[in-house]
Amino acid sequence: MLTKLGIDRFSKVYHSSFVDEDGVSKACGCPLLPLKSHIKGPAPVSEQESTDIVDEAITFFRANVFFRNFDIRSSADKLLIYLTFYINIALKRLEGCRTLAEGTKAIINLGLEKVPVPGEPGFPFPGLFSLPQSSEEADLFRNYLKQIREETSGRLLSVAYRPNGTPNKWWLAFAKRKFMNIITP
Repeated sequence: MLTKLGIDRFSKVYHSSFVDEDGVSKACGCPLLPLKSHIKGPAPVSEQESTDIVDEAITFFRANVFFRNFDIRSSADKLLIYLTFYINIALKRLEGCRTLAEGTKAIINLGLEKVPVPGEPGFPFPGLFSLPQSSEEADLFRNYLKQIREETSGRLLSVAYRPNGTPNKWWLAFAKRKFMNIITP
């Protein structure tokens, strides 16, 4: 009975709570959800006390990374999938970093990489997001993804490393996982 309970507990994919998209702008079929961020970009600013999509992605990562399939219930789930994949990439970059300073440098270098949008080589989920209808939409989506990746990176460092600057093995162990069977670069 305990084994069955354990399997059932982890057999549910966690979905985004952002299902009401009234008044939310979109680019490439993705909602441009508000962020608790000080980083410049196209995302609307969210209240600091509220939960945003980055909080959800980090909270649900260790459960969702085990799944090979993901039932999409809202367009915010697409963003959750993208962020789960990005966290997986970031953890792989942090895997060899033994201090917070090394990890910060690795994350900054990851942030400097080109951010592909749907239809461009290197975009990890062809068909998940719609193709941009104009160069303005492509730039808007690229800038949003860049902003959300930077925000996710900063928050990820605070869970991947302990306050004394040493790696948190309970997070970095997940760098070995392949999300949705996609091999990360």
